[in-house]
Amino acid sequence: MTRLTRIGPAAGLLTAVLLLVSALACAAPPQAIYARALATAGRSAADRERDARDRPAELYAFAGIAPGMRIADIFGGGGYHSELLGYVVGPTGHVLLVNDPAYAVYAAKDLAARFDGGRLPAIERRVAPNADLGLGRATLDGALMVMSYHDLYYADGDDFPRIDAQGFLEQIRAAVRPGGFFLVVDHAAAGGTGSAAAQKLHRIDEQYAIHDIEAHGFRLQRRWDGLRSAADDHSLPVFDPAIRGHTDRFVHLYRRS
Repeated sequence: MTRLTRIGPAAGLLTAVLLLVSALACAAPPQAIYARALATAGRSAADRERDARDRPAELYAFAGIAPGMRIADIFGGGGYHSELLGYVVGPTGHVLLVNDPAYAVYAAKDLAARFDGGRLPAIERRVAPNADLGLGRATLDGALMVMSYHDLYYADGDDFPRIDAQGFLEQIRAAVRPGGFFLVVDHAAAGGTGSAAAQKLHRIDEQYAIHDIEAHGFRLQRRWDGLRSAADDHSLPVFDPAIRGHTDRFVHLYRRS
């Protein structure tokens, strides 16, 4: 006969607490994985220099990016974040680097250097028209746009044709599973300017971004101030030597409803 042992209230409470702590520990992405990603051999000197100003380990921890996730780096340009995310999500995850034809041309040199000689074969690269990124439905745990969301409102003739921003955001909404994340980092514009500053300054109003993204099935969960800069008065183009690499950037984490 199996003997049943009665667990008293105190012991039962202790057991429940231990189980909760264990579950939270398992759910939280280990900080060490981000440090290992940054320390991976073979990363370029330029990327390591960029780490200091873009703080990717803290950014990924803020977003809760973890091994096994399926993530799209949208308008990821030369693939700086795609490479790091590939190390973080590991062999059980998947990273998709998506550029449109204009972005692919703009980042061609960086892309060639990063993927030269068959580097990073696990990262899927795609060049797709803005009207059909081919992301599918509920295929992603998360997506990110780093310093590129404002380009949904930028146009320059045939080189950078105008984008249907609302249709673009709808594609992201459809691709991110319910409960998944959308991480947006961008150069802040002066308050009240909406999307107008995207054209000449390559910036966008933070409040405009919130209203715009929340209109497409996402809810702002939290913000991170780790890339803010009080020295940037939002008046200069982001490529101006006086401010380049040191702009005031907002960081938003949205959840797909």
